[in-house]
Amino acid sequence: MTENAPPHLTHAAAPSAPSAAYGPPARLRFVPLTADTMRALLDGDLNRARELSGVPLTGYFTTGQARWLWDLRLRQLAEDPASGRWFARIAVTTPDGAVVGHAGFHGPPDEAGTVEVGYSVVPEHRRRGHATAMLAELLRLAASEPDVRTVRASISPGNAGSLATVARFGFVRVGEQWDEEDGLETVFEVPAVRGAAPL
Repeated sequence: MTENAPPHLTHAAAPSAPSAAYGPPARLRFVPLTADTMRALLDGDLNRARELSGVPLTGYFTTGQARWLWDLRLRQLAEDPASGRWFARIAVTTPDGAVVGHAGFHGPPDEAGTVEVGYSVVPEHRRRGHATAMLAELLRLAASEPDVRTVRASISPGNAGSLATVARFGFVRVGEQWDEEDGLETVFEVPAVRGAAPL
């Protein structure tokens, strides 16, 4: 991932539909998470990561699970530098500029045109509509890519919040899989052409 990410990677996400279970709609913008920023986070250098990203990253980005993700993404980048534009972005609220999580794709589309989404919300910012706003923007990005036909989400059966979030966008269960990091996951898919409007 280069420091000069393609312009379509920084967007303002459209507000999500209101829901009593998820709080008021959230407005977000995505800030590219560069390779240099991921290296700083992997090293636990939060000050350097803040300087590189230009946003007030929190300790959530240097937890063990986050560092595992940055290490994985950096290894993917080493194998395929062009894949970086698909990876994690920092989710920042507008207009106040709070960093509420990160979101992105697991990689470029596969041979069938499928991409998988991933997103994570900082614990103190959960249940405020941020996951819905992140997923809406990821779906919008996927629909804008001509090579993407299907969007996939793999979710732990016990993750009620994420299960409810994908249901709002029309994701359909297509199977199960075992993930070495996360264990049993239910796999959901939705056509990319459906856009980002919740049902």
